[in-house]
Amino acid sequence: MEHPAFHRDQIGAIGLWKDQEKVVGAAIYDMYFGEGFCGALPEYEELYPKILTYACRELRDGEEFGLAVCDDCASEIEAVCRAGLVPTDGSETMLRLTLDGGLTTSLPEGLTFAELNPAIEAYDFQWLLWQGFDHGTDRAAFESAEPIVPQIRRHFNPRLSVAAVNSAGEKAGYCCVWYHPATDYAYVEPVCVIPSYRGQGVAKAVVSEALNRAAALGAKTAYVLSDMMFYQKLGFQMDKRFSFYWKK
Repeated sequence: MEHPAFHRDQIGAIGLWKDQEKVVGAAIYDMYFGEGFCGALPEYEELYPKILTYACRELRDGEEFGLAVCDDCASEIEAVCRAGLVPTDGSETMLRLTLDGGLTTSLPEGLTFAELNPAIEAYDFQWLLWQGFDHGTDRAAFESAEPIVPQIRRHFNPRLSVAAVNSAGEKAGYCCVWYHPATDYAYVEPVCVIPSYRGQGVAKAVVSEALNRAAALGAKTAYVLSDMMFYQKLGFQMDKRFSFYWKK
């Protein structure tokens, strides 16, 4: 799985540690090279210093490197500080929701649920996100600034890519949930509603519908990287907080 803005040019710098065929540790970068994450499974925690050394050497952008570290991992924080990284004011919050398939999915009158496949409906998908993430509602500006490229993503399930659509076919809101049947959890990314439909419960409905569908496929838990009160009102609770450390 990857973000559409993922920086692919340096993908060879990602490091994986394996025990036979099982991945037990990783050093990866975020969307942007020079900002990374690294970690090891609990039973392989002795690998963490080696993984950290690799990350600082191979994932840095020029002379700088930023790393997200879980606040609950005292041994990792200690290793990061020994490596010369210093804490910053930046942080991210991971929220968690136990799924039982019982979330309310009521849409405002005039809207219905529809699957939205970015590989097939690339224009509609990008136009929806353009408006939903507050780039404006000028279609000409959108078309001049945004190349229309089909988004083909591994492990994408169109059943979990849920849009709210009006009778004219206009997409009013959207939620995509990522779920792989080899796991028992789902991940929410992205969620948006166009300005003219905000405040009507559209976001709650599309998120709830997508999560109910994931639960029906076997997901027991959902995660979202956000600290927005919107998700907490849906029942999400704090799971982990990650602080950013920086090295020059």
